[in-house]
Amino acid sequence: MTDHAASIARQPRTAATTASGPGLKSNHLSFIEVVAQSIGVIAPSGTPGLVIPVVFATAGNGTWLAYGFATIALLIVSLQINVFSSRIASPGSLYVYAGHGLGPLAGVISGWALLIGYVFTAAAVIDGTVSTSLAVAQAVGFQTSTIPVLVAVSVVAAVLAWALGWRDIRLSSRTTLVFEFTTLALILGTVIAWFFHHHGVSDPAQNHLEGVNPDQIRLGLVLAFFSFVGFESATVLGVESQRPRVFIPRAVIASVAGVGIVFIISAYGLVAAFHGAATTLDKSDAPLTVVAQAVGFGQIGFLISLGVALSFFACILGSINAAARVLFALSHNGLFHGSARSTHEKHASPHVALTVVTLVALTLALALTLGHWAILDAYGILGSIATYGFLLTYGLISIGAPVFLYRRGELKPLNVVTALAALALLLVALAGTVYPVPSWPFNILPYVFLGILAVGVLYFLALRTWAPASLAAIEAEVLGES
Repeated sequence: MTDHAASIARQPRTAATTASGPGLKSNHLSFIEVVAQSIGVIAPSGTPGLVIPVVFATAGNGTWLAYGFATIALLIVSLQINVFSSRIASPGSLYVYAGHGLGPLAGVISGWALLIGYVFTAAAVIDGTVSTSLAVAQAVGFQTSTIPVLVAVSVVAAVLAWALGWRDIRLSSRTTLVFEFTTLALILGTVIAWFFHHHGVSDPAQNHLEGVNPDQIRLGLVLAFFSFVGFESATVLGVESQRPRVFIPRAVIASVAGVGIVFIISAYGLVAAFHGAATTLDKSDAPLTVVAQAVGFGQIGFLISLGVALSFFACILGSINAAARVLFALSHNGLFHGSARSTHEKHASPHVALTVVTLVALTLALALTLGHWAILDAYGILGSIATYGFLLTYGLISIGAPVFLYRRGELKPLNVVTALAALALLLVALAGTVYPVPSWPFNILPYVFLGILAVGVLYFLALRTWAPASLAAIEAEVLGES
């Protein structure tokens, strides 16, 4: 056994306390603040303006239905997550859940996949923040978008998010709530105003799915599914939440259901608003601004654009908070350098882990910016790699949930049915990302993801040779965290 591995085996590991610092704050966050964590990573305000037009390009008049199916699919996945979240409270979230269901190796795979998902999401939304911030700046007459400007905005956004996360998870949650709920209210208000302006809420073309075939719905479902990625991130607050076994399951369901309703209404309204327009929905640079101007809410359009930029910033904040807590748990279990298990003496935040994930996310975003990739192309590349992490983790959880219940003597036929349904729907989403084979560089991204994942998993496997005592300690921690 190496000295490093031996020290890992001897280290006490708990979720709430650390060898350096007071530990994460327990019994700290209310239900609405727990919901805010998931909402922050989803960044729902960005979907109507950026993602729904892309889904429309595939699904056409079936866009609202694709979002309806995606909402139902992820509610079924949520049931699998809540098998664990109603019984286990841990900052390791799905990492610990998968370990309980399928054993330590599956737990480690899930943990690293989830960490990749959150870090690459943070990197992607740094680019999203840059793009939407520049759009707001251009609206007020600032037209510069040189590389130094892009770098400066990226650094400022990442540092501000880091500072908020370092200071207090409650402050982070409340910031997210203000940004997201205000912007969503403006978006829904604009869409509803358009219906009143046109004296009706029914669109026969969408009601009858004119020009839509099943393949379009399938492909649209894949894209719609991606709009929800990160809905499970409330599970990282297992220590910090008040009544975690109650609040977290409710937050997971509420996040999917609430955001899904917003997406369905927004999709239906935007598609209806662009019927007969000279520029189609998928070609419009600012569809919400167009709709706002059509109903005489020109200034609201600008405020929505500002809110979308702030929404992307809130997603940076939510993603690095979630990533830091997963890294915190991995460090406790000897799967990352021990410094990442430290918490701040005053603020009780996992400040070292937070700093690490912020630096990595910023580096990824800047690497593509300095490589002269277009901002939205960089967003797509980083977001695609993140999505593979989430899909793999959700799949392991869906397999592990009925196994976990069986071991506890609690398995019912309905649990098996919902788990199989969740797996089937996840496979549809995964298949849509790899077939037909996409163009470069998207065709190599699954292998990039697997290569990054392999580093963490191989280290775990190496412990079986280097430090079997350490491996036993890790297994006891992953399977004993509750």
